[in-house]
Amino acid sequence: MRTLANLKILLAAMLVLMLAGMAGFHLIEGWTWFDGFYMVLTTFTTIGYQETHPLSHAGRLFNSALIVVGVALLFLIIGTLTQALLEFEFNKLYGRRKMEREIGKLSGHYVICGAGRVGRSAARELARKPAPFVIIENSDAKLQRLEPGWLAILGDATQEKTLREARIEHARGLVAATTTDATNIYIVLTARSLNPDLKIIARASEEDAEKHLHTAGADSVISPYSFAGHRIAQSFLRPNVLDFLDIATARHERVGLEIEEVFIDPGSPVAGSTIEGSKIRQEMGVIVLAIKRDSGMIFNPAPDDRIEAGDHLIAMGEPARLRRLEETAAAPPARG
Repeated sequence: MRTLANLKILLAAMLVLMLAGMAGFHLIEGWTWFDGFYMVLTTFTTIGYQETHPLSHAGRLFNSALIVVGVALLFLIIGTLTQALLEFEFNKLYGRRKMEREIGKLSGHYVICGAGRVGRSAARELARKPAPFVIIENSDAKLQRLEPGWLAILGDATQEKTLREARIEHARGLVAATTTDATNIYIVLTARSLNPDLKIIARASEEDAEKHLHTAGADSVISPYSFAGHRIAQSFLRPNVLDFLDIATARHERVGLEIEEVFIDPGSPVAGSTIEGSKIRQEMGVIVLAIKRDSGMIFNPAPDDRIEAGDHLIAMGEPARLRRLEETAAAPPARG
């Protein structure tokens, strides 16, 4: 940044010197402004053309000073510009190496294949959590649209090598969000073969593609077009319900309300307690909307419903209170 600032100063100084040279030739020799500009240009670029008009003694003294200052300033600009380009390439290389090191440390992360609107939207939600993720995209132009600091790989997500670079074997989930169904099917097939335990969510553009994606190994298939149509209909039929869900499932600065999924660790102090006994509502100010476990979903649990280890609580409250519940739901650290 300092190099670029210096370059701007030098360019401004060069412009001032050119204007001063034009004014000098105009006042000393009586030349036109264009003749002065032409003389300054040939002088600074050291082309060596003959003088535009014969110079007087005063004009030669002025031009000599102009040559010394102008040529020195020009070389300084060239040197600064070269330094700026070298720093840019170095920072670009360093940034790429740093990103590769950070990707190499990922574990329990999410892999997003495709940096289009769907992929970027998924990435924003994961970043908001925050949850670790890496994006795979074969278009450098789309990668340039990503937020600073997001981890990304330029490559083909259908290739096993690219998925291994994203540490697919250590990933928790994968999003196949490219714009073509065929590509998403190949991504799902390859990812499933590399990590059988991976949770895979795929995007489908055509209705017929949904069954093929499920067959390929996707756990969930989402169609943006079907989802958009559903929301449009709900906006007519249940506008207040939709507004509530929109506020509760996204951080709303004015309302400050959120719905979160909280996992109950086996060592958590609330594991084995009832809803009432856990004092989640009384002490934390959080409402438990449902309990999700392997046997099914318990909606609007009663005060005497028990919270078991391994359950997922669907809870609603302010973000800070939900973070407190997440800390409580986690097992306390082991004492050494």
